[in-house]
Amino acid sequence: MSDAEDPPSKSERKRRSTSLQELGEALIELPDSEFDALELPDTLREAILLARRITAHGGLYRQKQYIGKLMRKIDPAPILAALDARRERERRSALQFHRLEQWRDRMLTEGAPAIAAFAREVSGTVDTAMLADLVERALAERAASHPPAAARALFQALRAASSP
Repeated sequence: MSDAEDPPSKSERKRRSTSLQELGEALIELPDSEFDALELPDTLREAILLARRITAHGGLYRQKQYIGKLMRKIDPAPILAALDARRERERRSALQFHRLEQWRDRMLTEGAPAIAAFAREVSGTVDTAMLADLVERALAERAASHPPAAARALFQALRAASSP
């Protein structure tokens, strides 16, 4: 018998089991809309829905163990792909958020040149007069130590202008 035909070691089986249980725990945390979109066996779906309702620590622990056991009977690749796609969407969303924050901060420090640069970068029409007004109001609020309502409105306007 060669190395390729040897069964996995006990440690390898334990690592696989633990990773599948962690995958099951990630399914418990998924929002309903994404969870409903996954193709899962009925027993696994019901076990995950039950785990979402359990509040007792010991009961939840045992339910997670059961979910891990059920996960060993299915192909985890589609679930992993869906979770990876979700993480990628979240990463892109965070990058977009930070980029818009940088534009807002740049507009508050540079003024009109930053507004013009933003308008050139964004495809479509941008109401530069509105952005300039929001920048002026945000600067006035900052100088008067008022809550940053105009800065928030500026961020929302940047988000609306940059979305497709």
